[in-house]
Amino acid sequence: MAHDRRWAGDLRYAGCWAAGFLALLLVVDAAYGTLSAVRAALWAVLALSLFLILLPPRVTAGPGWLATRDLFRTRRVRTDRLTSVVWSDGVAQRLVLKDGDGGLVPLDPRVLVDNPRLWLLLDAGARVSRERGTLEYGVVALRRLAGKVDGETAKAVFRASGMDA
Repeated sequence: MAHDRRWAGDLRYAGCWAAGFLALLLVVDAAYGTLSAVRAALWAVLALSLFLILLPPRVTAGPGWLATRDLFRTRRVRTDRLTSVVWSDGVAQRLVLKDGDGGLVPLDPRVLVDNPRLWLLLDAGARVSRERGTLEYGVVALRRLAGKVDGETAKAVFRASGMDA
């Protein structure tokens, strides 16, 4: 089983921004002399909302499956039964995995690029899907992602060996 190694750091990042935002709101409100318990509670709700917006889903994978878990639900897809993989470009890139059982998992492709173990588990399941003939759409998206993972892995090897430019 593999998980997103950077999730804990992203969680701290979201928490620090929310705490900083709350502190700023409280200081400014206190400086104007308008701080009350009700206003402090409203600022806390606003900071909590910011935290929830910034909180990334936790991605885990195992042989034949990949799952994302956010605050409200867990989404799971069988990687050995994939029917489509869609890469949507735009401001926030998304990779949407869909399996034959109706499972649907959207995720940020950077999670797979940053975590080669997650990528290897997804790729192994996708290979099984291709062999079975269930993967009808998305081979190009998987190749594109494989290129990104390979490129980042090569860069990491060069950095570790001191050969980066």
